[in-house]
Amino acid sequence: MNRRRFLLTALGSLTVSSIFASCSQQSTQNFTNTQIISQKEQKEVIKVGVTGILSQDILKFVNNNIAAKEGLEIQVVTFNDWIQPNTALRDKVIDANFFQHRPFMNNASKELNLNLVALNTVYLNTLGLFSKKFKSVSEIPQNATVTVANDVINNDRGLRLLATNGLIKLKENTKQFVTQRDIAANPKNLKIKEVEGVQVVRAINDVDFIVSSAQTVALAGIEPNSMGEETAKDKKYALALVTLQGRENEPKIQKLNKLLIHPDVKNFIDKEYKGRIIPVF
Repeated sequence: MNRRRFLLTALGSLTVSSIFASCSQQSTQNFTNTQIISQKEQKEVIKVGVTGILSQDILKFVNNNIAAKEGLEIQVVTFNDWIQPNTALRDKVIDANFFQHRPFMNNASKELNLNLVALNTVYLNTLGLFSKKFKSVSEIPQNATVTVANDVINNDRGLRLLATNGLIKLKENTKQFVTQRDIAANPKNLKIKEVEGVQVVRAINDVDFIVSSAQTVALAGIEPNSMGEETAKDKKYALALVTLQGRENEPKIQKLNKLLIHPDVKNFIDKEYKGRIIPVF
C-alpha cells in the first residue's frame, strides 16, 4: 500500500515537473520570439534618395550585408532628375541622398536656397569621351557634334575634359566654372550640345560622341569606344552622402555615413565595377 502511494506520488511529481518544464520551455521560447520581434521593431529606417544604379546598388549591398548589425534598415528612393533629391530633403521625404559630389552640392545649395551638408565621400565616377563612330580623338572630324551635361558643375567638368584632350582651348584666368563662353579656340569647330545630365548617355546614337562616365555608359547597355578619360586623382568629384544642415548628427544618418566607408563596401566596389568607378576611402 505504501509502495503504491510512493509510486503515485512519484508519478505525480514527474507529471508536475514535466508540465512545469514544458511551460518553462514555452515561456522561454515566447520570450525569445518577443526579443526577435522587439529587435526587428527597433531597427531604424533611413530613406536615401538616388538617381542612378550605382548608388542604389551600393546602398542595397550595405543594407543586405552590414546594416542589420547596426540596427539600420535602408530604404532607397529613386528620382529621375538631379533636382528632386535635394528638394526631397527640404520636404523631409527622405533623410539623405547619395548622388552628388561636393561642387554640385554647393551649387545646388545656392540655387535651391538650401543648407546642405556633405558627409563621407565614397566613390569617383570618372568621365570619358565615348563614341560609336570613332576609336580615338584624332579621328574626330571637323564640325563633329558632342553632348555634355548642362548643369553648371558637370558642364564645367565636361568642357575641361574636352580641353584636356586637345579638342578645345579655354581662356586663361577663367572663373571657377567655365561655360562655352570661355572657349578661346575650337579648332575642329565642335558643335557642343547641352542636355540634362541623365539624358547625356541617351544621345550617343544621335551625335558623334558624348562626355559621360564609363559606368553610366556600360549600365546603359551600350559598348561605345572610349577615346579619352578624366584623371581619377581629382577626388573633389567623388560622390558623398548628403543631408540637410542640422540633421548630420542624427544617429541613423551617422550610422549609414560610417557604413558607406566600411572595408566590405570597398571590396564590393572593386570586385563589382573593376575600376570603372573608384573607391576614395
